[in-house]
Amino acid sequence: MSVDRAPEDPTVLQLQQRETKPFVSSEDGLAVSAMSGEAAFEALADPPLARPRPVARTNALSIARDPVALITTECITVTSAMRKHARWAHSSVSAILGGTSSGVHGRDTSRPSSPKGGIGGRGSQRNRGTGEIKITDDDIGLANRWGLRGKKGKSMQDNPLMSAFSRLRGDLAGCKDIQSFDTPALLYPFLQVIRSSSTSAPITSLALIAITKFFNYNLITRDSPRLPLAMQRLSSAITHCRFEASDSAADEIVLLRILNLMESMLSRPGGETLGDGSVCEMMETGLSMCCQIRLSELLRRSAEMAMVTMCQVIFERLKHLEVEAGDDLGALEETTKADMGTVKMDPSVNGNNITFPQTAANGIKASKSFEKPQEGLEETTSLAVNGSTVDLTRTSDHDETVEVKPYSLPSIRELFRVLVYLLDPHDKQHNDTMRVMALRIIDVALEVAGPSIAKHPSLATLAKDYLCRYLFQLVRSDNMAILNESLRVAGTLLATCRGVLKLQQELFISYLVACLHPRVEIPRELGIDPALYEGVPQAPKLVRPPPSQASSGRSTPVPVRDRQKLGMEGGSRKPDAREAMVESVGTLARVPSFMVELYVNYDCEVDRSDLCEDMVGLLSRNAFPDSATWSTTNVPPLCLDSLLGYIQFIADRLDDESKTSGFPDRTKLREQRARKKIIIRGAAKFNENAKAGIAYLASEGIIENPDDPYSVTRFLKGTTRVSKKQLGEYISKKANENILSAFLDLFDFTGKRVDEALRQLLESFRLPGESPLIERIVTVFSEKYCANTTPADIADKDAVYVLTYAIIMLNTDQHNPNLRSQNRMSYTDFARNLRGVNGGKDFAPEYLQEIYDSIKTNEIILPDEHENKHAFDYAWKELLLKTESAGDLVICDTNIFDKDMFSATWKPVVATLCYVFMSATDDAVFSRVVVGFDQCASIAAKYGLTEAVDRIIFCLSSISTLASNNQLNTALNTEVQVNDSKVMVSELAVKFGRDYKAQLATVVLFGVVTGNESIVRDGWQHIVRIWLNLFINSLIPPLFSTQTTLDITPIPLQNPSQTIDRGQRPEDSGLFSAFTSYLQAYAADDPPEPSEEELESTLCTVDCVSACHMGDVFSNINTISAESLRSLVMCLLSQLPEDSSPVVIIVKPDIPPSSPTKPNGHRARPQGTIYDPTVVYVLELATVLTLRDPDIVAAVGIDVAEALQNVIRDAGNTHPIVVARAVFYLLNLLAASHEHSFIRAPVVLHTISSFDQSILGSSAPLILSGLAHCIKNPGPLRNEMTNSPDFWSILQTLRALPEASAMVFDIAEDITVGTPSATTADNYESAVSLLNDFATAASVGAIAEQKQDKVGRGQKLAKQTKPKASVIVARGTKAIGIVYQLTGRVPALIEKSHLERNEELASTDHKEWTMIFGEVLFPLIIRLLKPEVYQSDPIGMSETRVQAATLLCKVFLHYLVLLSEWDGMLDLWLRILDIMDRLMNSGQGDNLEEAVPESLKNIILVMSSGGYLVPPNQNPENERLWTETWSRLGRFLPNLYSELFPKEDEKTSPEPAAGRSVEAAPTVETADQSAEKA
Repeated sequence: MSVDRAPEDPTVLQLQQRETKPFVSSEDGLAVSAMSGEAAFEALADPPLARPRPVARTNALSIARDPVALITTECITVTSAMRKHARWAHSSVSAILGGTSSGVHGRDTSRPSSPKGGIGGRGSQRNRGTGEIKITDDDIGLANRWGLRGKKGKSMQDNPLMSAFSRLRGDLAGCKDIQSFDTPALLYPFLQVIRSSSTSAPITSLALIAITKFFNYNLITRDSPRLPLAMQRLSSAITHCRFEASDSAADEIVLLRILNLMESMLSRPGGETLGDGSVCEMMETGLSMCCQIRLSELLRRSAEMAMVTMCQVIFERLKHLEVEAGDDLGALEETTKADMGTVKMDPSVNGNNITFPQTAANGIKASKSFEKPQEGLEETTSLAVNGSTVDLTRTSDHDETVEVKPYSLPSIRELFRVLVYLLDPHDKQHNDTMRVMALRIIDVALEVAGPSIAKHPSLATLAKDYLCRYLFQLVRSDNMAILNESLRVAGTLLATCRGVLKLQQELFISYLVACLHPRVEIPRELGIDPALYEGVPQAPKLVRPPPSQASSGRSTPVPVRDRQKLGMEGGSRKPDAREAMVESVGTLARVPSFMVELYVNYDCEVDRSDLCEDMVGLLSRNAFPDSATWSTTNVPPLCLDSLLGYIQFIADRLDDESKTSGFPDRTKLREQRARKKIIIRGAAKFNENAKAGIAYLASEGIIENPDDPYSVTRFLKGTTRVSKKQLGEYISKKANENILSAFLDLFDFTGKRVDEALRQLLESFRLPGESPLIERIVTVFSEKYCANTTPADIADKDAVYVLTYAIIMLNTDQHNPNLRSQNRMSYTDFARNLRGVNGGKDFAPEYLQEIYDSIKTNEIILPDEHENKHAFDYAWKELLLKTESAGDLVICDTNIFDKDMFSATWKPVVATLCYVFMSATDDAVFSRVVVGFDQCASIAAKYGLTEAVDRIIFCLSSISTLASNNQLNTALNTEVQVNDSKVMVSELAVKFGRDYKAQLATVVLFGVVTGNESIVRDGWQHIVRIWLNLFINSLIPPLFSTQTTLDITPIPLQNPSQTIDRGQRPEDSGLFSAFTSYLQAYAADDPPEPSEEELESTLCTVDCVSACHMGDVFSNINTISAESLRSLVMCLLSQLPEDSSPVVIIVKPDIPPSSPTKPNGHRARPQGTIYDPTVVYVLELATVLTLRDPDIVAAVGIDVAEALQNVIRDAGNTHPIVVARAVFYLLNLLAASHEHSFIRAPVVLHTISSFDQSILGSSAPLILSGLAHCIKNPGPLRNEMTNSPDFWSILQTLRALPEASAMVFDIAEDITVGTPSATTADNYESAVSLLNDFATAASVGAIAEQKQDKVGRGQKLAKQTKPKASVIVARGTKAIGIVYQLTGRVPALIEKSHLERNEELASTDHKEWTMIFGEVLFPLIIRLLKPEVYQSDPIGMSETRVQAATLLCKVFLHYLVLLSEWDGMLDLWLRILDIMDRLMNSGQGDNLEEAVPESLKNIILVMSSGGYLVPPNQNPENERLWTETWSRLGRFLPNLYSELFPKEDEKTSPEPAAGRSVEAAPTVETADQSAEKA
């Protein structure tokens, strides 16, 4: 039904301007006011979307009256109203009494035999045996005349409409059970009234009310006789309702009752008995009411609500059909295929058939009808709507013998088709109001049966093609009503049918992303570090390459604004439109599996966009507050909500069981994603430089062989990521002719006209703009087109060449908007240009005509130039072609892809949460963001994403302000004491206590870290900074009770500048008292006392730190793996200062002084050295963590040992407290890692022994404690340390210190008399020497005795003897006893020290001894002789040289026997003498001058006693050895010979000259004498 807008008529205007007039029906109490405009609409509808009325009740109402009496009453009510009408004023008595009228001669026509008879067939005659009725010709005459003169001059008093009621009453007189009464007969008289064009609107309304009651009161049920036939007739009657037009309000009451009845018919249990035709007619009627703009707004909205409810029922029926069909849905399609074309809906739109009100010749107004004009029918009636009339035709009824099939797929598909076609944005008959109505109905249909629609091909085809096509064009509308509804429908469609809409969904979401993602940098706000929101993309990944220029003439240039409307680029949408789009995105994002499906189906496929990443980036970027400047203030919270929902869904799936069956392989998806990244990078390179791109893709294995043209062209044609412009230029170059040929070989032109083949070719690349390049392409195309078989209409390839050029020119001419229509090329011009070019002949006219028409109606659209009005159709056609190969979308209701998806998208999420946290002011926002941080951390921890956890820690620690490297001043820290509790008020504590965001971030931070310590890596850097800042301000202890502790005092901190005892203050502290305190503080230059607000802020900080439960973190650290703990230890060590550089944080005093601090007084800070407690904290915590177990020692021991050794090496520039504790940590580490090679006891001991005396003294307790720990247990470490001279040197030095002597004695006692004893031949002398020193120190006892004697002689002792002297005496006495015990071990020790000469430690060739001396000992001594080495440690270097010389001599003597058999012994001995000469004459200390002669004496005596160094007369073979030895020794030790051999020197005195030969060798002493001297 269509509506034409009619000129304004006075009658119509008068009707529209009448005041509201109520129409009340006494039967059902329904009162409807003929309200105009918005008032009526507001009364019955909820703008802008009419609220669907609920489906009718399936349980009928109970009735208190007798059903027969009720029906009789309804008959009387209708006939009474008819009698009051002028037309039926002379009705007979039978109309009142019931039964047959006198005019029909006793015939009973109350029951129709068929629908045809009941609606005016040829006649009726009742069959008594069957109860059926036959209609006679007389009745037809009566019906045609309605009380006027009948046929053959018979007089007729009653109208057949009234007589039908009379007959019904007569039939009901003997009815006992109304449920068994024939349903068509029951409804027959009422249907006649409804279909009659002579009844008025009130009469028709009464008939409708009566039928509605019959259904509601359960008089007609599902089991009623012949219900399908009755429903069919009722549907036909109400869809072809006719009545006299009165006023518009009364007319619309009838229409409202029809809507109500149609809705009730479909919704009740018997509604499924309606046939496809009936359902289509009812839906057509409802749509016609919705689309008639001449109807009131109230009626149209009511019709829309009724349509919504009926569509809910109809599409719900689709689900029941699926259940009935079972698993074989194809069978349902097949069985209903034949009926698909039998139903057709064509609703009247825009009133095309509406005419002005007319008056009939007899003065009666024209009637109103719903019937639609049909061809071939003569009977027509008039329909008046709001003063207009419609000429419609009555349709013929079906014969009752035809079985009525319940409505099924055909009517559902037809309804869906009509609704979809109403959305066509290019159909001018459909206005936006109609489209909004259709969108609302379609949305309901999708909500009810979206998945079912996707399962049926006949419905899915409509959804995939036309519905998506129209929707995706409507979302580009500027009409907000259209936009809102189309976005809603699109969201519902994708939420329910996305499984079959893979590419359509990509197009829709890509458009939304392109429109919503701003290309604006995030503004920098004061106080927010830009590093916190790194990771938020500035542009989506799906941005296409820049389009080619439109000046080539082969495309249609379109203004930017029009291109934006076409949706080919994001464009600038209005703020309200952006908000609507964001809401649509949020609707999709609220589907739990939606983002996972985007990732699997698009991000992991090579040819698809990265929609998941783009969607997360879109939500992240628009969640920033600045997005409100180009949208609305609602957009940021909407995007944040969607983003947090995305995280929520992943978190909810963490503990779900992983389902892998039926889903893609994760490994394969990772490979595809990696390949996709390579292709994207390679395509980008290709778009800049084709050769470079090909080379890169070949190097990555994407192109198998870059020298193979087919391998290259297969990739270029198969990918959508290369620029079509660049591709066209690349293949058309002369150097790439083989590639062009291979590229065209990929096309199949068989059976296609030239224009069709050219269209296929030019859609794959953009034709270059240069003529030679175009000519090359056209030439190769002509050859390929004629390569296999030349078409009948083509002579040769030359003809194809010319025709191809002509087609290109025709395409440009026909679609260039700069040309006027009269100037465009006609077919005649086109044919004239091609005369004689087809092998000397003309082309066939019909062939050219087909080409011309094809190009004129369908432009060849070149890639990268899709900017004209045909662009969307072309793109849509391409999309549909790719749909089959793309496959269906994988629905991912599993968590197996969450790890990879979150790994690809967490950066913008965390950045957004961080930024929002920093800029938010609302508690609700804080709460959501905190939960988001916690969920992100849980997800990252679950999947082992350490980078994500580290980033979260960085963001939160930055917000907390506690991880800053810029230390606040702690010099003014004040300790406040109240009774037994105390708190340190500091600048950091006060500032932090005032910052609520920082406190919240800190609590969240440690909530994130707790339980996730094992996956934190670089994040420890920030955690450690927080610990240091809290520790330095006395807010956390050095170590928590859960950690492994060392036997050492707590780390000393800076003493507070003052201590305030609030408990000692007097109660009355008035103004005078406060002023006095201020003057005293000013005079003493004391810092001001902290205020109550500062104290309160400090307490807030204390509470916040307590709420962080850092002890739990340390407790968990004790259980993490060695690899995880290594990250923490390395972050700790990174906080140490550079080597040899003093660390200055603040100037602090030394160890806290012993003198007490006066309450409420200022402690004068003594001038001390630089001390940094944080260095000690780092070293101690690193040591404690390392000592946890052997695995940790092996993993990080070397790094901790290196850090500790660096500290003690730089002892001169480091505070003694740091040095002392570092030595203690190192010795503890040494005890735990002695079996490892990264730390050696001799090196550590030598470093300690080289300390300055003051450092050694201040560090004595900790050094001795560490040494005692190392030698506590027997083992290699104990032996190695006690045999080291440096060990005893340290003890000798520290023995002299009163506070350390006791510990030194305990160590010496443990070594000498402990079990087992550690005394060996190597340390016997040192041990005895140390004990002797203790015994000597006990001489203080003699002084005490002398003083005691003086007291005995009566002299007064000035001062009482200190008790300490007795301790020293006792210690000395004990030392003497220990020495006495050691004398018994001397023989055993001497025996163990003898060299065993029979050890075969060297091979016969003695090559290794050359290496010992030449590669080790000689280079070592030579290096020690260098001045720069000596200057590095002047004090310790002399001793080192002595030890090196001694070592050289010992090694030589140890292997003397074996070396005597070596030919190179003389050279080795002479080189030893030369080195000894250099050591003697180095002039750098007396130690060498004493040690070298002694060592040489020992060697010479041993060599002499062994017969190796004897005069020539005793052993002529060693003459040269004798001569060279004394010649070299005469240079630097000329008196050595006389000292060793004095008796022989008297006999023969060798000349001191260096070159003099010795004639008579002196006689050497006996071996015993030599050994004794040695």
